[in-house]
Amino acid sequence: MSEEAEQVEQAVETAKRSRSTGELMALAEALIFVADEPIMARTIADVLEEDKASVEAALEALCEEYDTRESGLQVRAVAGGWQIATRTELHEDVRRFLKTRPSAKLSIAALETLAVIAYKQPVTVPEILEIRGVQSASAIKTLLEKRLIVTKGHKETVGRPMQYGTSKEFLIHFGLKDLNDLPSVEDFEDLVQ
Repeated sequence: MSEEAEQVEQAVETAKRSRSTGELMALAEALIFVADEPIMARTIADVLEEDKASVEAALEALCEEYDTRESGLQVRAVAGGWQIATRTELHEDVRRFLKTRPSAKLSIAALETLAVIAYKQPVTVPEILEIRGVQSASAIKTLLEKRLIVTKGHKETVGRPMQYGTSKEFLIHFGLKDLNDLPSVEDFEDLVQ
């Protein structure tokens, strides 16, 4: 087969697979809906045999469509992937319908410990103690049980203490795309003043 014939065949194959933005939006929406956890744009592109840029454009258009029609659902970027969730401002009404209570709240100690870990990760127990000024063993145990933090190996220092960092579950639970979505420490300082 000549080089020209091969190029024509490749162009025909590409044209067969090439989908409109509307088709990509529908397919991406279906994949996000059936996924157990946030699904990455790269995974969607691989499954659909489409380029990642086209899939990302379709995902952005899908988000915009949900927002424009003021849907009860939202497509959101979270934990490095995409998921469909109820719109945040509707959570209380949905809970009332489901007759559920909000998930178990964290104690102040656990929240403080989680904040230290989120902003200083990877961090060791002695480093958390130095920042908080109190022991945090039970708070760390609770956060590990709730899978909001994970171990990140041992620090290369005397005693090789365990290091902790936030998990993917942390990002999902708090609806964060990544750790850059955390409010800056300066924002908190402005609140105190």
